[in-house]
Amino acid sequence: MTPRLRRAIAAAGVLVFLTLYVWGVISLSPFIPEVWWAQLLYFGIAGTAWGVPILPLLTWAEKGGE
Repeated sequence: MTPRLRRAIAAAGVLVFLTLYVWGVISLSPFIPEVWWAQLLYFGIAGTAWGVPILPLLTWAEKGGE
């Protein structure tokens, strides 16, 4: 598989993942108490945690020619 094709697949995967991730975060937000610190904690963690599951996909996309 060429690096260009691998990057294109990864880009599509990132878009699909982020769409589903944001939908999930927004869907769960009504269950968070309406206290400023709870919402800050929830959205702070949710806003940074999306990067962890994407790392293997990005690593695969940048992997040397196979």
